[in-house]
Amino acid sequence: MIRRSSTRAALAAGLSTVVVLTGVATAQAAAPQSPPARQDAPGVDMTPASVTDRLIVRYRTATPGGSAGVAAESKRRDTVVAEAAKHGVAAEYSRAMTGGAQVWQLDRTLSDSDVAAIAAAVEAADPSVEYAEPDRIMVPMAEAPNDPLWSSQWDLATSAVGIDVRGAWDTTQGAGVTVAVIDTGYRPHADLAANIVGGYDMIADTSISNDGNGRDSDASDPGDWTVANQCGTGWPGYDSSWHGTHVAGTIAAVTGNGAGVAGIAPAAKVLPVRVLGQCGGYTSDIADAMVWASGGSVSGVPANANPARVLNLSLGGSGSCDSTSQNAINTARANGAVVVVAAGNSATDVSSSSPANCSGVVAVAAYGPTGARAYYSNYGSLVDLAAPGGDMSSATSNGIISTLNSGATTPGADSYEYYQGTSMATPHVAGVAALMIAANPSLTPDQVESLLKSSAQPFVASCSGCGAGMLDAATAVAAATGTVPDPGTDPDPAVSETEPNDSRSTADVVSAPGDLTGTMGSSSDTDYYSVSLAARTSLSVTLTPPSSSDYDLYLYNSSGRVVARSINGTGQVDSISYTTGSKTATYYVRVVYYSGATGSSGTYGLSLSW
Repeated sequence: MIRRSSTRAALAAGLSTVVVLTGVATAQAAAPQSPPARQDAPGVDMTPASVTDRLIVRYRTATPGGSAGVAAESKRRDTVVAEAAKHGVAAEYSRAMTGGAQVWQLDRTLSDSDVAAIAAAVEAADPSVEYAEPDRIMVPMAEAPNDPLWSSQWDLATSAVGIDVRGAWDTTQGAGVTVAVIDTGYRPHADLAANIVGGYDMIADTSISNDGNGRDSDASDPGDWTVANQCGTGWPGYDSSWHGTHVAGTIAAVTGNGAGVAGIAPAAKVLPVRVLGQCGGYTSDIADAMVWASGGSVSGVPANANPARVLNLSLGGSGSCDSTSQNAINTARANGAVVVVAAGNSATDVSSSSPANCSGVVAVAAYGPTGARAYYSNYGSLVDLAAPGGDMSSATSNGIISTLNSGATTPGADSYEYYQGTSMATPHVAGVAALMIAANPSLTPDQVESLLKSSAQPFVASCSGCGAGMLDAATAVAAATGTVPDPGTDPDPAVSETEPNDSRSTADVVSAPGDLTGTMGSSSDTDYYSVSLAARTSLSVTLTPPSSSDYDLYLYNSSGRVVARSINGTGQVDSISYTTGSKTATYYVRVVYYSGATGSSGTYGLSLSW
């Protein structure tokens, strides 16, 4: 049965939980229920933590061997201790990181700015220091198959706001690709466990890990619940979030098993890497997790037998991108991994949210069931695209349903629950990236990012600062597999458009590859052309406008959904390459006026080949 629970306390990053679904779900019980009012803890700052008790120091060169090396290392450590002492803090060497950096433990928790001042003093006092910076604490950024809750998964539907996973599943379901979920770990949920592979607990500090030990091969989530004042004065305490399990279910819940929810890439595998525990997690652990998950070497940690091609980081903190995170991202990308990061839930510019503001990541904003930017979502020029994250700000709106656990503190029974947040948007993009790589394993991280953005759908509601558009799984996978037809194909002689052709129902029929000419009769004119194509056909369309004009090019499928577009500037050629689905279908090419010449001066060239 499906039961409603009272709203559980939210995580400090803004994640809210609304409806718990437990037991054996039936198809009749799949309809979404009206959620109770969102209840954030009163008087609590719902932003990522801005305090730490650790420092990261990296040196330009390693110390030499022998007695000289021992002396040099001792001098380096004495400098760190001395500079910390000048700020009234005792510092103790903790451990070495991958890449040669060191983690230093302070004897008390300070603000990030205070630790940054110590770091700056260490850099100034020792020329051999490449950089020193706070080891900042990150927190979770929260918030048709026969699976009975499929009807509640508006985010995966073929609709104006859904990402159309069924269209992508015509090509692939993600087999052969591993996605690392760098988060709170996982629970062996019956609707997820079959797709979990390997994993590691990267939390070194037992005061955070909540499992009685440091780093080990057990990535299961013991719970991240806290009590009042545990993470700082005024901290109210929260129930366990089971955040990583929710994220992992969105990516790769078992699908078509007649139970629960469907995952975006159900044939892919999830590599859980635990970095967030009680009160969050340290940058140093998260950085090591990125390197290890992508197949890199981390000191003291066994080699990863299941390197991931996609890293999902539904986490973050405030501030600029730190060197530790950037170096780890660079390593992960060099290892071939796409790094997908939540933009953040502070309703501010993403430039102040790390690691979403780092270079080389795919930063993801969130929209709700209407397609409008979610009230909590960060935004700005560093956002790459938007994906469904849910919006439960009213009784009629909805979140993202996925796998969870019913335990308030320690693990309980399997459950399903609605969450909201850029944390929920991020695994949508990570799942689609897995589908793209499964369809075309040769794709590089840069190519995946570019294709995700170029295949995104135009926004259907206000989503300022949300990047290139709305995530579209089917179009992204088609773009990943698309090929450009041989330019040497001999086209038919040029033909001209026939008005009226300003709708799909009156579209000019193009029966063979070739060139044609058309005219933008006025600033409100638009021209449609229809073409019937066999399954798995590669279509190429090129629009050449007058040199002083800007016309845009769109391609629609038979149901009127945009599957590709090109919107270059004045005088620039627009081009589309698209591979059709598994069935013969009619597609519609549309030319749209944006600016420039009309009438007799508004003649354009259009070339179609397949």
